[in-house]
Amino acid sequence: MRKLLVLATAVAAMMVAPASQALAGSHSPTGEFEQFAECPLSNPTVLVCVFSESAGGSFQIGAKTVPLEDPVTLQGGLGFDFETFEESFVGAENGETLTKVPQTVPGGLLGIEAPGWWPSWLQNWFNNKINEGLTGVTATVELAGPASNIEVSLGNILIELGTAISLPVKIKLDNAILGSSCYIGSDSNPVTIDFTSGETSPPPPNEPIHGSAGTFEANEAGTLVTLSGGELVNNSFAAPGADGCGGIFSFFVDPLVNSLVGLPSPAGTNTAVLEGKLQSAEAAAVKASE
Repeated sequence: MRKLLVLATAVAAMMVAPASQALAGSHSPTGEFEQFAECPLSNPTVLVCVFSESAGGSFQIGAKTVPLEDPVTLQGGLGFDFETFEESFVGAENGETLTKVPQTVPGGLLGIEAPGWWPSWLQNWFNNKINEGLTGVTATVELAGPASNIEVSLGNILIELGTAISLPVKIKLDNAILGSSCYIGSDSNPVTIDFTSGETSPPPPNEPIHGSAGTFEANEAGTLVTLSGGELVNNSFAAPGADGCGGIFSFFVDPLVNSLVGLPSPAGTNTAVLEGKLQSAEAAAVKASE
């Protein structure tokens, strides 16, 4: 039971993990631990390895809702300082703690989508043409700042009460016109999302929604813990206006993007949902499997 509790303390960190500065070599764990190849075992404070693949959920900011259709991998470890008794998340060994996966914004910036009464083949053809054209846009959720900016409470996620993970992010909007520096939020002014597995308490017009801790499972040795079917939610965060869109023409393009997306977007008008499979493992067990 002690091992299960120790391992479980890292589970809440698996859904979100900022980019690490560590560039040490990857590892080669085997068997049930093979997914922990980027666990920062070179960091002596790391007691637990964490891994998550989120394949569902969505981000709704302003007038745009972006479904999470392409899986995003989050990986790293949970460190413990025995002098200060503080826990902290440590980024992946290769620096790719959060994979930056572009997600298609349905209807692009203009929000043009085929009507539902069209035949499905015609809807798909039309929507693909819109999303692949000049008005098509992708959105990529990136971590804002270092791993130490993340706050995690396993107790809250398990009892489905309070903030489970406080996550500062920035959202990159990208297409041929917007360029590569169009962001909602930044490292210095992030979109801070306090995810919960319990019930939210947003300001109006949003109404409370409820998440889920998921199903807790452990291997026979108690060295590998899995939370499956969990859902973290928040619908009380605010989002600033977009910045850096259109390169040297951002003075003109930023206001256009903000008007189309509905930015800045105040608290109570946005919603974020993360769904996925979360795993944590004893770092010593991961190393022993190599």
